[in-house]
Amino acid sequence: MEQCACVERELEKVLHRFVTYGHQSEERLDELLRNVCELRSRLVAYDTDLSVLHQTMAQCCKEIKETVQMLASRHKDIHGSVSKVGKAIDRNFDAEVSAVVAENVWDSPERQKYLSETIVEHLYRQGMLSVAEDLCQESGVVIDMSMKQPFLELNRILEALRTQDLRPALEWAVTNRQRLLDLNSTLEFKLHRLYFISLLNGGISKQQEALQYARHFQPFASQHQRDIQILMGSLVYLRHGIENSPYRSLLETDQWAEICNIFTRDACALLGLSVESPLSVSFASGCMALPVLMNIKQVIEQRQCSGVWTHKDELPIEIDLGKKCWYHSVFACPILRQQTSESNPPMKLICGHVISRDALNKLTNAGKLKCPYCPMEQNPSDAKQIFF
Repeated sequence: MEQCACVERELEKVLHRFVTYGHQSEERLDELLRNVCELRSRLVAYDTDLSVLHQTMAQCCKEIKETVQMLASRHKDIHGSVSKVGKAIDRNFDAEVSAVVAENVWDSPERQKYLSETIVEHLYRQGMLSVAEDLCQESGVVIDMSMKQPFLELNRILEALRTQDLRPALEWAVTNRQRLLDLNSTLEFKLHRLYFISLLNGGISKQQEALQYARHFQPFASQHQRDIQILMGSLVYLRHGIENSPYRSLLETDQWAEICNIFTRDACALLGLSVESPLSVSFASGCMALPVLMNIKQVIEQRQCSGVWTHKDELPIEIDLGKKCWYHSVFACPILRQQTSESNPPMKLICGHVISRDALNKLTNAGKLKCPYCPMEQNPSDAKQIFF
């Protein structure tokens, strides 16, 4: 990610120069416009000596010419900064990445269909419904309405939350109350809490309405007793303003971003979807893995180790993408030090140790297998494939 940071710094410099250039241009042009308007009014009035007018017009023309030259010069400097961004991109990124990409990976119609469906799902998640529909028409992908509808509802509720409208989210939470409770979700309580706080913002005129709304907290009294006590205690300071009380933290604006994240997480869990788009996760993983793979490929070519990485559907080394990208368990054979796969699955020996199938075949001698970790001899056919 260091390469991205380098390009971003150059880009920030360009944007800063653009903003500065815009402000300076506006100020200078406004000043010239005032001078020209003043000169025009004097010409209309014709109350000034012609020689003085001539000098004033000459001075005005000179200032206009100097301003144009100055703006052109500074604009030229910006072009130099823009070119530096391109050079930074060329310096920090490789234009040719086919050396580490599997050939013909998207040639089959089935894989192209999967890719299009993944992009369409990402567009639905982002609320870009019209773009998703256009892609479906152009690619020939048919998306069932049952798949589309949850995303339409999710985006509708999120848009309402971004405008601080809690009603659609509350209706959805009440409808799915039992399923949310099964997930140990706090979404419904936090929505009611936020609605109660919005009533507190209304001041003393909303006191009675806030007291009546507090009845919604009854189902959550056992789990959120402390939070409810804080909310009810804030009513004492309603006359003087919550912002001037010890409860001013209730009015923090970051609660709206938090409720959007909680709703997205719980709604995706109920729909059986990941919180993040698979396309976003794949793209982010590729950005982290690609520089490492390019460096490994360069080392392999320099040392002329052509047989080390022959299959591009397998990685030559383990690439750490961080805990954020851990979605399932993996097993690396302790004998061959290779990650197991469908063609080379992990096998459990009767002694309890686990090795890969390739290691089991290599350790088999005369129909017998001796565990590499304990002296137990056993029949290779007694090993069982295990699934993580």
